[in-house]
Amino acid sequence: MKRSLIVAFAALTLVVSACSAAAASPSPATPAPSASPKLGDIVATADGAGTFKTLLAAATKAGLVETLQGPGPYTVFAPTDAAFAALPAGTLDKLLADPMQLKKVLLYHVVSGSVKAADVVKLTSAMSVEGSPIAISVKDGKVYLNGTAQVTATDIMASNGVIHVIDQVILPPS
Repeated sequence: MKRSLIVAFAALTLVVSACSAAAASPSPATPAPSASPKLGDIVATADGAGTFKTLLAAATKAGLVETLQGPGPYTVFAPTDAAFAALPAGTLDKLLADPMQLKKVLLYHVVSGSVKAADVVKLTSAMSVEGSPIAISVKDGKVYLNGTAQVTATDIMASNGVIHVIDQVILPPS
């Protein structure tokens, strides 16, 4: 009887081992899982969206492209091309002519760390990389920065952070 139990246990061990090995390696009929697409950095992600041409041109002029391609993580409240177009006449040209002021304005749209929408709605302010706080409020289920710029799209993931789209350019306090 003892010998029968030992033989049965050995056979069971062999079956379990064979099943485990089969489960661990896909059979030729089972395709291997495909790799998930690699996320681009903030600049590549914004460029791919196609609605941030002005923002990217301004970042280039201000010398911030390499920073936004860096390891981060960063949260960017990104104004669309329409947001830049809505600035008072001459404002964008004036900013583009003054790279230091332009850099200050652009860095006011950036927060250190990867702050997703679920966390943004819990905040009343966030410290910008520029050094001034951005006021955050929620009205009727919509998130606003400084009381006027509405967040229109959230959690656009990049390899080095996250982008939230806003409908207005926000300006740091003077």
